[in-house]
Amino acid sequence: MQVSVNLPSRLHHTAYVTRDLEATRHFYEDIIGLPLIATWCEKDELFGAERTYCHCFFSLADGGALAFFQFADAGDAELFGPKMPFTPFHHVALNVNKATQAAIESRLHGAGFTEPGFFVLEHGYCRSVYATDPNGMIVEFTCDSPEVEDINRQRAADAHTELRRWLGGDHTPNNTFR
Repeated sequence: MQVSVNLPSRLHHTAYVTRDLEATRHFYEDIIGLPLIATWCEKDELFGAERTYCHCFFSLADGGALAFFQFADAGDAELFGPKMPFTPFHHVALNVNKATQAAIESRLHGAGFTEPGFFVLEHGYCRSVYATDPNGMIVEFTCDSPEVEDINRQRAADAHTELRRWLGGDHTPNNTFR
């Protein structure tokens, strides 16, 4: 199905609250390799109170970023920073090539990451390396299968019928790529 509306061009940034910007910086910049490209120190009137915070951006190759807020006031951090549940079903996924994925995986091993905070899944249509950041957020580094274009065409062609089938009670897996 062809989409006839203008879509956003890319993810500008996604933002999360952290209690320790230095631990977060170390993880994303030193271990993962995302450069810190901006630090904004701010004080704003937000939601009925003056809030003081620092906002850091870590660059992605397409110009997007992962961003993290640290509040000066512990009460603000508690109010705006929900705890991340430890579940692989709540994560951010970043696309990487095979060499980048191998380098990240090597640095994670070198930094002492082990299960459950670090694991690999072979999905068939992609290979994913998962790591838990200092905030408890799971970050996935995904490398698509060499057949990704054919796989994506197939999934796009049957996306609606497969969703209706599953919602109708037929929970038969359709991942034939594993």
